[in-house]
Amino acid sequence: MEKHFVLALAIVLCHFALSSAIDGTATYYTPPYTPSSCFGYDNKGTLIAAASDQIWDNRAACGRNYKVTCTGATNQGVPHPCTGASVVVQIVDYCPAGCRGTIDLSQEAFSTIADLNAGKIEIDYVQV
Repeated sequence: MEKHFVLALAIVLCHFALSSAIDGTATYYTPPYTPSSCFGYDNKGTLIAAASDQIWDNRAACGRNYKVTCTGATNQGVPHPCTGASVVVQIVDYCPAGCRGTIDLSQEAFSTIADLNAGKIEIDYVQV
């Protein structure tokens, strides 16, 4: 009976974790990555991103980490862009109004999860 309870609990927790991801889109930008809106000239590496108004939260997004996973193409140019990997990025910058994606990933972060030729992809993301 205890095994069934543990299995049921694991299934519920897994479902909750999967359902807490948010759908969005991602684009990418290229170096130089400094200065950034959040950290000025402090270099935060290459697994970074800029937040659109959807998650910017009046600068509260600065320093937050998000796990981003490619879920599909936004155009027919690259019909299967996803690599199958996920990436964790830190928000270091702001992607101003008119931003083409929910999250604007560094080129290195984008290439971890998708083909750069896609330019823009569908994603799931969750704060970690």
